[in-house]
Amino acid sequence: MQSHSLDVDIHIVLNDICFGAAHADDLFPFFLRHAKQIFPVLDCKDDLRKISDLRIPPNWYPDARAMQRKIIFHSGPTNSGKTYHAIQKYFSAKSGVYCGPPKLLAHEIFEKSNAAGVPCDLVTGEERVTVQPNGKQASHVSCTVEMCSVTTPYEVAVIDEIQMIRDPARGWAWTRALLGLCAEEVHLCGEPAAIDLVMELMYTTGEEVEVRDYKRLTPISVLDHALESLDNLRPGDCIVCFSKNDIYSVSRQIEIRGLESAVIYGSLPPGTKLAQAKKFNDPNDPCKILVATDAIGMGLNLSIRRIIFYSLIKPSINEKGERELEPITTSQALQIAGRAGRFSSRFKEGEVTTMNHEDLSLLKEILKRPVDPIRAAGLHPTAEQIEMFAYHLPDATLSNLIDIFVDFSQVDGQYFVCNMDDFKFSAELIQHIPLSLRVRYVFCTAPINKKQPFVCSSLLQFARQYSRNEPLTFAWLRRYIKWPLLPPKNIKDLMDLEAVHDVLDLYLWLSYRFMDMFPDASLIRDLQKELDGIIQDGVHNITKLIKMSETHKLLNLEGFPSGSQSRLSGTLKSQARRTRGTKALGSKATEPPSPDAGELSLASRLVQQGLLTPDMLKQLEKEWMTQQTEH
Repeated sequence: MQSHSLDVDIHIVLNDICFGAAHADDLFPFFLRHAKQIFPVLDCKDDLRKISDLRIPPNWYPDARAMQRKIIFHSGPTNSGKTYHAIQKYFSAKSGVYCGPPKLLAHEIFEKSNAAGVPCDLVTGEERVTVQPNGKQASHVSCTVEMCSVTTPYEVAVIDEIQMIRDPARGWAWTRALLGLCAEEVHLCGEPAAIDLVMELMYTTGEEVEVRDYKRLTPISVLDHALESLDNLRPGDCIVCFSKNDIYSVSRQIEIRGLESAVIYGSLPPGTKLAQAKKFNDPNDPCKILVATDAIGMGLNLSIRRIIFYSLIKPSINEKGERELEPITTSQALQIAGRAGRFSSRFKEGEVTTMNHEDLSLLKEILKRPVDPIRAAGLHPTAEQIEMFAYHLPDATLSNLIDIFVDFSQVDGQYFVCNMDDFKFSAELIQHIPLSLRVRYVFCTAPINKKQPFVCSSLLQFARQYSRNEPLTFAWLRRYIKWPLLPPKNIKDLMDLEAVHDVLDLYLWLSYRFMDMFPDASLIRDLQKELDGIIQDGVHNITKLIKMSETHKLLNLEGFPSGSQSRLSGTLKSQARRTRGTKALGSKATEPPSPDAGELSLASRLVQQGLLTPDMLKQLEKEWMTQQTEH
């Protein structure tokens, strides 16, 4: 009652309450007025619910709903010929669109189509290639799934790897293609696990689905023995790792044994991946071993005799955006294992095993389990929906708008809202830069690796230049990346070059959205090809780079960094994780190691398995002693 900051009308109500002439409930209108000032959402809740209503997504694509499409699902495992049959229909059509997940697959179909005498354009986030001399669009186009047009009419559309409709981050792109492509025939290629969901979704559009089943063309067998030691490698072997540290460690161990290996992992440029694949596939090349991540699962043709899982634990991001360390899923295991013994390769029969014997029973169990049917398809808010949200909440940041949108969104049981963490990360990164909402939205949808500080700072720098209306020219970008770049001398240099390649990708991606501000795409592409060559040379000499890194202590492969998946501590770490993974899979608990195994020290066992040499052991001992002294 003594306050001077309260409004007069509140004073009067409080006074009345004190003298029994009013009830405490009479304060509620004042509380509500205050709440609406603090939470503007309350004032327009009904409007926001309508805007974020994501039920009935088929209605978002009136052009596709105006035609009666024929849906054909080519279902089967890897190397069953399902995509081949769909592509034959694509080639024979008067017009067609192919939608694939990685750039490499889009490139492969683009090249095959033109080689078969079917003029075909290429459209990816970072690249547009038209084959007609007059620059006119060809009747066929091969694109990454995010880039497909849902307004252009086609005779045949092919959507590859349809099971990725469940992907927590990218699933929305497959949903959009499935519901929105304007094609007389839509051919879907993928795992049987997606059939039921596709049929449910097509039931809501009134379109029937024809399912064609395919069997694997070549046999594949799971061996009864693990590799145990890298001494047992044979030509045509591929060791699959789930971390870069493991890739480096295994490559180094192979080189110590006098063998040559090719290396493929996700962050390598497409040109380098293809060069490494060609090197491994060439029967006249001394390189007979491949060390790779699960990046080999899609988009590369490889002649692999035997797949060896170095580990069965793969880091993943769940629907909530949390990092998890879990055994690979049956779907992932089948996708990777299926790369062995392909119909078009030198090896007509494939084999699969693990590096460590204790992982083999878990692998067999994973491969025997039925693949869980896919329950829901991903959705993603559009720029228009976010703009309408911003109209009602003009003071909210883009990151907050996304949070509010997800909270208010309503979806049918067959759909889910994709994880928006990467989008929000970019939104928060460039929040302080003055940009229009539409431009800000486009910058936030740019695909970047948020683990790469240089790539993140480049997105920030590009947005800053854009806001100042200063075009990002070829000369400016050369200065920014400090071109010319030197060949890598160690692994850190190689990773820095990979980050620069990603920055050039980001420039090219933005150049197709803001041509005036990113005017030198063709010059940047030439620069990127040159950089790809430098990276290829670096990867070709990767074991030398690893050696240099070890010498200068830039890379500690023999150490045990926290959070790493290094298999040099394989026996203990694998047992702990395997036990947890086995429980999750509902199998019997693992048996304890035999007494004989227990008598050997960890160091002795690692030496025995060929994972450590006596010299490396001495070096480890020295480093450990030094660290203890420093502590």
